[in-house]
Amino acid sequence: MKIVQKTLAGIGLLCLGALFINAFQEAPTDENLEKKIINDYNVYALQVPDYLEFAGERVPLSDPDVLERMDKELLVNTYWQSNGLLMFKRAQKYFPIIEPILAKNGIPDDFKYLAVIESGLTNAKSPAGASGFWQIMKATARENGLEVNDNVDERYNLEMATQVACDYLNKSKERLGSWTNAAAGYNAGNYGISKRLDAQKVDNYYDLLLGQETGRYVFRIIALKEILSNPTKYGFNFRTKDLYTAIPTYKVSVDTAVTDFAQFAKDLGINYKILKIHNSWLRENKLNNASRKQYFIDVPEKGYYSTTP
Repeated sequence: MKIVQKTLAGIGLLCLGALFINAFQEAPTDENLEKKIINDYNVYALQVPDYLEFAGERVPLSDPDVLERMDKELLVNTYWQSNGLLMFKRAQKYFPIIEPILAKNGIPDDFKYLAVIESGLTNAKSPAGASGFWQIMKATARENGLEVNDNVDERYNLEMATQVACDYLNKSKERLGSWTNAAAGYNAGNYGISKRLDAQKVDNYYDLLLGQETGRYVFRIIALKEILSNPTKYGFNFRTKDLYTAIPTYKVSVDTAVTDFAQFAKDLGINYKILKIHNSWLRENKLNNASRKQYFIDVPEKGYYSTTP
């Protein structure tokens, strides 16, 4: 089993680079205004906390290499402000769905931040074919009982995908010995991390020499945990009403084919767009269901959408 080796690593640096380039290219020529811009815009070094942990396992910040790598991820993710605000907004909407599933499976709550760096809490699809919040590969999904085809792709069902991620992480912890190693295994594969630990004669992620992506991976999770847990400390200001919230839904059982989801939605008092927003695992405008499998379709409670059929 292997979860895709794909993250959003590096995008923050590119965005920041473009920001600084544009700032210099578009700087005003008026001397007074230019001075005002220089005086008003400040970038500050960040103080790396004296103590950080992931899933109850301490980050060895006394190691200068670890300290520098942690500092880098805090800087990159703090000063990528637009993305940071989006993470706060989406976390308010999706963490309440993810958290109880992690808890039920004995997975530390910190792993919700793994989903943040994997997909930005969106139903993303990678060039390698990994999909959903947890970026699960097709083979991994099928091995864990999810249906994946052109008509239905349950990797886009957040509850079901979170359960698959929990199953994988529990196996990783058992094989690799720590939750930190298990997090790295989610990116590089359990075999890949196990092989490197053996080859380098260590037992700790922080002691491994790894490629850039996996080498940054756990640090990025910890950075997002630290930032999302301490918004004002890192300069993020918002009101509760600025955050996104989940729309209450109820489930409709379907054990037959559905030939037209637009009409199906209309019969439920919503429209096709709203139906697909809440059921992105339905990949087409119909449900084949030749096997008469029982599916549960989420339908929003009345009064939350102004758009009606």
